[in-house]
Amino acid sequence: MTPYRGRFAPTPSGALHFGSLIAALASFLDARRAGGQWLLRIEDIDPPRCPPEAADTILRQLEAFGLHWDGSIRCQSERNEAYAAALECLKSQGLAYPCSCSRKQWRDFPTYPGWCRQGVREPDKPSAWRLRSDKGLRPVTWQDRLFGTQCFDPVELGDVVLKRKDGLWAYQLAVVVDDADQGITDVVRGFDLLDNTPWQRQLQHALGLPEPRYLHLPLIMNRDGQKLSKQNLAPALPVMERAVRPLLHRALAALDQAPPDSLATAPAAEQLDWAIAHWEVDRIRPEATRQAAAADMAATDPS
Repeated sequence: MTPYRGRFAPTPSGALHFGSLIAALASFLDARRAGGQWLLRIEDIDPPRCPPEAADTILRQLEAFGLHWDGSIRCQSERNEAYAAALECLKSQGLAYPCSCSRKQWRDFPTYPGWCRQGVREPDKPSAWRLRSDKGLRPVTWQDRLFGTQCFDPVELGDVVLKRKDGLWAYQLAVVVDDADQGITDVVRGFDLLDNTPWQRQLQHALGLPEPRYLHLPLIMNRDGQKLSKQNLAPALPVMERAVRPLLHRALAALDQAPPDSLATAPAAEQLDWAIAHWEVDRIRPEATRQAAAADMAATDPS
């Protein structure tokens, strides 16, 4: 059996928040419970969205919560050649095509309608590269560890962008190439990425890459019904120990792990030792979203 290798892969567009903690904590516990490795990858393929100090802030937050990673940190900004080679492989199979269409042109359609698939595009305009969702693996099925059997026809999701018009690499291609290169066996992430999995499985199949297992987690929503995110100004995770302890306990409770009340004031290392020993995915209720109390999300750190 292949040894377990998990990862946490934040975009350094800002500090981590309570929703980020849920994803990081679950992936960490899943890896440690299996006796496996937990890697850290910084997904900084979009420099305009990534302030220089954000990655360092994320590292400090993870360390404050006792979430220590294995090995060196992978940065996607250093992976241009690997992504270019993967795109060339897709081109050679007729699975990728240039597209000059703007979002404004297809705004009346739920997904991009594939107008440039047949090579009809405006040559004097910059082009993105898209994946042909109508070719390759169809339908895409897999067994999610929490939500069970999933089945999608990628055509209904549209032809996803692999490389943007500005020359930057897109998430779908980069994540597939790096998961394979790092030997990731298990992906643990939020439910909002579940419908990204069909594109990623198509890419894995086309590129001859291994297919990891997937565990998608319920999304944590604020009291207005919005997903906790940097865009929605979710409070940043603290780094002061007195604020970390109760927030880590709340995160374990939000993952339905039922930590004892006595752990709420315990150091992060002690809480994590208990959580690793008691981690059970089957305890998590398979809900797409769940609302957290304001207290769960609003821990502040005066430092």
